[in-house]
Amino acid sequence: MLTVLGEAVVDLAPAGGGDLLAAHPGGSPLNVAVGLARLGRPTAMLARFSRTAFGRRLRAHADTNGVDLTHAVADDRPATLAVVSLNPTGAAEYDFYLTGTADWHWTPEELPGLPPGTAVLHTGSLAVLLPPGADVVADLLAREHAAGRVLISIDPNVRPAVLDDPDAARARLLALARHAHLVKASDEDLAWLLPGASVEQAAARLLEAGVRLVVVTRGAAGSYAVTADGTDLHHPARRVTVVDTVGAGDAFTAGLLDALVEAGAATPSAVGSLDAAGLGAVLDRATRVAAITCGRAGADPPHRRELTASVDG
Repeated sequence: MLTVLGEAVVDLAPAGGGDLLAAHPGGSPLNVAVGLARLGRPTAMLARFSRTAFGRRLRAHADTNGVDLTHAVADDRPATLAVVSLNPTGAAEYDFYLTGTADWHWTPEELPGLPPGTAVLHTGSLAVLLPPGADVVADLLAREHAAGRVLISIDPNVRPAVLDDPDAARARLLALARHAHLVKASDEDLAWLLPGASVEQAAARLLEAGVRLVVVTRGAAGSYAVTADGTDLHHPARRVTVVDTVGAGDAFTAGLLDALVEAGAATPSAVGSLDAAGLGAVLDRATRVAAITCGRAGADPPHRRELTASVDG
């Protein structure tokens, strides 16, 4: 079982030209959970779904895609909204409506532990930063890291515009890294988190904090990864006609976790010991999953059969 912890967000995205917007299920954690489930991995999600119409739609999206919602929470607060705009290259930009929404109100009673059988816990994005629930999430990560049974994965997926205190957010993310075995981040995340550091220097800082594998996505420049055992690798991007980049990073994360499971490296010890060939295979899988997603509109990660077809083709 892979468990994903975090928000489920309604993306209001351009549709049909003019000023029309269409509502789509989104939010980095939800996208990752759906991506994993579509790749055939048993996946549970710890989320706080609104009971409103938007919240029911988010919950139905996860359920329809095979995500286990047994341990999800229902809340009367409204769902979080993100208004999506696309720049001329297809890259997505977001305006968030967060105040008083359901996603951030975790209580200790709602997160006493992980669903039975969990071998991997992935989290990140706004759920690890926004009060009041961020402290509850941090406590869970600290407990699970100390127990040492579960691979802990974090994607910062930073949204600077919604952070009231950027310095406090940086400090929180660096503290959380001490409870992570895997950090997947974009080069933009790392430039914000560790200003002035190169990608390689920022990854080295995270390894010094105790992370076992750091993977950095770099858009058209591909990806970079380095392990605690000293293996590092630059991997090229795949050529694709980009429709948009909505959910591309989340699709990469799902492909990354899927590939680590397949390689037998989704454990706290093994994840930092991949050799160059193994690391290259993992990055190739994640890159293919992200490329397929970039080739179509919205956060629409591929199913396993599509990934197989892309290899055969």
